[in-house]
Amino acid sequence: MRAITVSENGGPEVLAAGERPDPEPGPGEVLIDVAAAGVNFIDVYYRTGLYQQALPYVPGVEAAGTVAAVGDGVTDFSAGDRVAWANVHGAYAERAVVPAKDVVPVPDGVSLEDAAASLLQGMTAHYLTHSTYRIQKGDTVLVHAAAGGMGLLLTQTAKALGARVIGTASTPEKEKLAREAGADVTMGYDGFSERVRELTGGEGVAVVYDGVGAPTFDGSLACVRRRGVLALYGAAGGPVPPFDPQRLNKAGSVYLTRPSLGHFVATREELLERAADVYGWVKSGEVRIHVGHRYALADAAAAHADLEARRSTGKLLLLP
Repeated sequence: MRAITVSENGGPEVLAAGERPDPEPGPGEVLIDVAAAGVNFIDVYYRTGLYQQALPYVPGVEAAGTVAAVGDGVTDFSAGDRVAWANVHGAYAERAVVPAKDVVPVPDGVSLEDAAASLLQGMTAHYLTHSTYRIQKGDTVLVHAAAGGMGLLLTQTAKALGARVIGTASTPEKEKLAREAGADVTMGYDGFSERVRELTGGEGVAVVYDGVGAPTFDGSLACVRRRGVLALYGAAGGPVPPFDPQRLNKAGSVYLTRPSLGHFVATREELLERAADVYGWVKSGEVRIHVGHRYALADAAAAHADLEARRSTGKLLLLP
């Protein structure tokens, strides 16, 4: 089969296209013909070595496809089933073997492309808005990078829960896309904390959803309301340097959390519930999936380069 392999940490150029032996499912595993694989910033973290992963490996932690075969002991799935997964490596390939416990069904009415484009980021938006900070009707929230795949889903989810959404984006074109997704107000990054304070009458927002990291962290902290939440769920712009926790006190007893999807789908029951909710949103049209670009598998390096350079909007997909 064709696959992308990472044999050393580094830039996009280490994503090498080539042939690998066809995998076979072992006990408790499912063999999946990959229809579409999601490209996510966590793939960049692993590629650069920011997150550790034994080398060599096939990257990609999100995909959807069709079950080709199942291993011994698998009863929930059979050949021909439409399925998806997140948080397991191996998606940048024509075929992947995934533990059955990490696989979720894709319902009729949801395309495999939409299934791949929405699962990881959709479940992230779900736990951020329902668990990390449960949005209440009337809350004002700040979503950074609101025109990215994650930001568009967060914006739509927050609006569905009754929030007023302020979104940041790096260009006027991206601001327009965020507004089309439901953002009430959009702005660039320069001076965003002051603007947010003005828009909230000096109070600040209930929660900041920050997947950018170092470039936005100080400003994010400065615009959270008293006893509000700063949810630092990613570091697309680089990791936040160590800081004095006393700053959280001075900011108004602000809660800072660095959540991760794995901790919010730690049980099979929770995984299935969140995935079902996400696919329910997609099927009903409550959440619209915006695929910014589709790439051939061999062009994985170009997809990573576009993602890191912020040349993209919405979700990026690889199509084996």
